[in-house]
Amino acid sequence: MTRIEPEITVLGAQGFVGSHLVRDIAGKGLRCYVPTRGSEAIFRRPLGHVIYCVGLTADYSARPFDTVEAHVSYYARILRDADFKSMTYLSSTRLYDSGDGDGVETSNLTLNPHNARHLYDFSKGLGEVLGLTCGRDNVRVARLASVYADDLVGENFLHNLVRRALAASRITLETCRDSARDYVHIDDVCAGLLAIAREGKQSIYNLASGINVRNDTLFELIERASGCHINAIGEGVADRAPSIDISALRKDLGIKPRALKDALPSIIAGNIDSAPLQRAAS
Repeated sequence: MTRIEPEITVLGAQGFVGSHLVRDIAGKGLRCYVPTRGSEAIFRRPLGHVIYCVGLTADYSARPFDTVEAHVSYYARILRDADFKSMTYLSSTRLYDSGDGDGVETSNLTLNPHNARHLYDFSKGLGEVLGLTCGRDNVRVARLASVYADDLVGENFLHNLVRRALAASRITLETCRDSARDYVHIDDVCAGLLAIAREGKQSIYNLASGINVRNDTLFELIERASGCHINAIGEGVADRAPSIDISALRKDLGIKPRALKDALPSIIAGNIDSAPLQRAAS
């Protein structure tokens, strides 16, 4: 019996982005193949357009060998041995943080092996260059900004902050008010990844909102929508991420991500009913 080739294969579907992506694909009625982790079946069948979501984010420093395996070693085997129409590798706009320039896809990256955080950056960078120089056709990179979702599922700074604000009347954070970061909604990420996989014209795309949001602005948005007071007491050098250029995303693929300021109030309103009835300061 002939096996029907999937339109999309999602690797790393158990993760935050991957799980949302699978639901989005199913909602669009597309044929989606979601292999179990470590399945050898992926090397015995056509995969269609592959979106590689395998990776570690929060715990990469505690699991360095797993990080390299996920970002490089396992990916290398798929590039070498799997049958696919296109490959889209999820990377990160964090790779721009150490550079002197803007967040443009063609920017040179600056990495330092003495910086423990750069284990993540080096491994993602190696995955990128491996895919783009291995000789396979239609290999692309999607560099994602900080991703958030309406359901607040997943451990990241924004989700944790909103969940805390919904559970307390006052919270204190050890973070700088003038640090800034680009936040992109998961719906825009899913739309962008599918467009990059099927229609991408260049090798690397930034998948971001294109707007850096300072922490003080973020805190004001959350305070107005939740009623929780946020006190930031962090000191030191602020985390100033470069502005992310999304002109290629807009021009080539027609993706126009929403701004956090437009999405966050409704997200908070939608999660208020699930917050504890009795708020306590923390």
